[in-house]
Amino acid sequence: MNLEELKNEVCNANLKLVEYGLVTLTWGNVSAINRTEGLVVIKPSGIDYDKMDADDMVVVDLDGKLIEGKWKPSSDTPTHIELYKAFPQIGGISHTHSINATIFAQAKKEIPCFGTTHADHFYGNVPLTRVLSENEVVTAYEKFTGTVIIERFKELDPLSIPGILVASHAPFTWGKSAMEAINNSLILERIAEMALGTLAINNKCEPIEQYVLDKHYFRKHGANSYYGQNKK
Repeated sequence: MNLEELKNEVCNANLKLVEYGLVTLTWGNVSAINRTEGLVVIKPSGIDYDKMDADDMVVVDLDGKLIEGKWKPSSDTPTHIELYKAFPQIGGISHTHSINATIFAQAKKEIPCFGTTHADHFYGNVPLTRVLSENEVVTAYEKFTGTVIIERFKELDPLSIPGILVASHAPFTWGKSAMEAINNSLILERIAEMALGTLAINNKCEPIEQYVLDKHYFRKHGANSYYGQNKK
């Protein structure tokens, strides 16, 4: 996908945040990367979604240098860059402050995997980062936000768990494209809502059985997956 196509995809993905009810005002952003050129396309900072088009997208390199665009890039750009450098399998990143997922982030609690809806998309709990130190916040807040996400994924697979809660902050999700990252944001919000409801009914609810988690996740994502239609 060339840079112009990527700008269109990133713009459309950002607009999906509004359509899916995942953002309020200008909260949130989506980016995608052209791995061949090492360039990231991201939403501009503080621009209203209803006034935004593909020409407003900003292009930066993996050092954060502005390559193209008439606006400042999203303030979260350093976080996106850190994730692209650490997770070479991903092609798009979404950041929202969606209500239910953010509730878990503010409570500093992982989202437990209680049922098969969750298991279809996230292989286990949605993880939580540690709290950033005062020095990290003062020195380079957005860069260290990426660092604590990467740190939490030291022994996790970012493709089988395509998102995380940043403690006291909000969720980040990712995927192989910007649109896949957006879909994972929507899924994360829905499973957070379901988890809150589950805990309201039964605050001692146990996580899903491991064998059911395995069945549901791997029938969609495993080497022998069989969900959906055969790809031609």
